[in-house]
Amino acid sequence: MPNTNLNGPYPLNADKIDEIITITASGTYVLGYVNSNNVFVVKYVGRSDDDLNDRLHDWIEEYESFKAKTFNTSKEAFEKECRIYHDFGQSSKLDNDIHPARPKDYDWECPICDIFD
Repeated sequence: MPNTNLNGPYPLNADKIDEIITITASGTYVLGYVNSNNVFVVKYVGRSDDDLNDRLHDWIEEYESFKAKTFNTSKEAFEKECRIYHDFGQSSKLDNDIHPARPKDYDWECPICDIFD
């Protein structure tokens, strides 16, 4: 079974987001729920290139729980998002409609499939 290596899971609410993500930074997150076997089920993978805390607030009431991790650069966050996207079944198993997009004006490739968005 793949592992996200992100911190959590935590309830997806404003208080918990603010408690856990205390710096303004890029980061990667997954959204989902904890099943009856106490296993976190990944349903969506995303990232923020500049403010992970703010981005997670956009998802309140859409999913039950989240896992997240901040990174020093948006490139690190993008690469982690891509790896999780591929590890957890891509669009066939996730709620993501498309492969993670790289930040505008960058030519980074996915570290798994080398595609451009």
